[in-house]
Amino acid sequence: MKYIAERKLLFSKKNSHATKEVVVKISEPFVATENDVGFSFDGVMFGCHVEIEGLNEPGFNIYGMDSLQAINLASSIESLIERLSRQYDFYWETGDPYFE
Repeated sequence: MKYIAERKLLFSKKNSHATKEVVVKISEPFVATENDVGFSFDGVMFGCHVEIEGLNEPGFNIYGMDSLQAINLASSIESLIERLSRQYDFYWETGDPYFE
């Protein structure tokens, strides 16, 4: 799979100071099938795969009506990081907190 964008962050488990790297990657758009999305549709839909390296979290696909929407939705990772921040603290590579 070819990835077109990534965000590198540092993370630590809550109440720990040992940091490790996590990389969130977004794949190039692909043409989605009805089996991919689980419902029928007219025309063409696109998807992007979101991969999370460094955490024991599964990757997932995001779908859009066209390739631009798929990229836009997949690159909006704030809700993903917020969900994961229940267990982890996230930092930019500079060490600054990801969330202020």
